[in-house]
Amino acid sequence: MDEIRYFDRYSQSIKTEAVYGDRALKWTYGTIAGRISLSVLVKRAIFSRWYGWRMNRVSSCKKIAPFVSSYELNPDEFALRISDFKSFNDFFYRKLKPDARPINSSSSVAVFPADGRHLCIPRISESQGLFVKGQVFSLRELLGDDRLSQKFESGSLLLSRLCPVDYHRFHFPTSGTPGSTKLIRGPLYSVNPIALRQNINILATNKRCITELQSERFGSVLLIEVGATCVGSICQTFETGKSVAKGDEKGFFQFGGSSTITIFEPNRIRFDDDLVFHSSQQREVFAHMGDSMAQSIG
Repeated sequence: MDEIRYFDRYSQSIKTEAVYGDRALKWTYGTIAGRISLSVLVKRAIFSRWYGWRMNRVSSCKKIAPFVSSYELNPDEFALRISDFKSFNDFFYRKLKPDARPINSSSSVAVFPADGRHLCIPRISESQGLFVKGQVFSLRELLGDDRLSQKFESGSLLLSRLCPVDYHRFHFPTSGTPGSTKLIRGPLYSVNPIALRQNINILATNKRCITELQSERFGSVLLIEVGATCVGSICQTFETGKSVAKGDEKGFFQFGGSSTITIFEPNRIRFDDDLVFHSSQQREVFAHMGDSMAQSIG
C-alpha cells in the first residue's frame, strides 16, 4: 500500500506519516484474512470498548514514555508531567498548556478545530473527491437529515484527521452559540487514509455526533465528530445554548485515531491558499488547532 504523504505547514515541506499500528492497518485492509476480521470483529463497538478498557488500566502507563519518544512529541506542551498521567488513555486525551495553541485573534478568521491533517472541499456540490479522485461520500447519509443536507449541499467542508499521536481535544472554529448534539450510531471502521482510499463512505456511516453552531460572522456551522476503530467514546464538554469563544474546547476523543468535519453554508468562507492547493492534489495539510483555516467572505 502507498505511503501517506502530507504537507507540513510549519516546515513548508511534504512529509511521510509515521503510522501508529501500521502493520495491523495494512493487514486488516490489505489482506483477505484482515478484511474478514474487520467484518466480524474490528468494526464492532465491543472491540473498541475492550481496547479502551486496556488503555484505561494503570499498567498502560508504561506505554506513555516510549510513545512520546518514538513519535517525537513535545512534553513541554503537556499540562501534566508524564509521571502524573493515571493511564495511557489519560495521556491520550491530555490537556495542553494554555500557550501551547495560540488562537488566531482576527474576527474574520475561522481556525482549525483540532490538531491534525486537514483536507478541504471549497464547494461540496462540485467536489472531485477527497483521498481518491472521484470518490465522494453522501452528505445526506453523513447528516441523516434532508433539511440540513439541502442547506449545506453547496457549502464548504473541512475534514480534520486526528492520528493517535495527535492532541485529541477538539475546539470551536468560530465564536457562536452551539445547539444540542445529535448522536448517530454506526460501525467503527478506521479513518486512516489506508481505509478511506478503499471506501470514503466510512466517514458517512461510522458513529458520529453532529452539533449546529450559530455564528454571527460565519452563519450556521455544522461540527461533526466521527468515531473510529479503538475510539472508546466521543466526549462533549461544552454546554448547549451557552455562547462560546473561538478556540474554546468542545470535547475530546478517548483512545484511537478519529476525525472531525466542519461544514459552512455556501458563500461564507474562503479556505487558505495552501489548504486549497494541497487538497486539490488529495494531499492533507498538517496544522494545529487555533491556526487559520479560512477567511470570512463579506
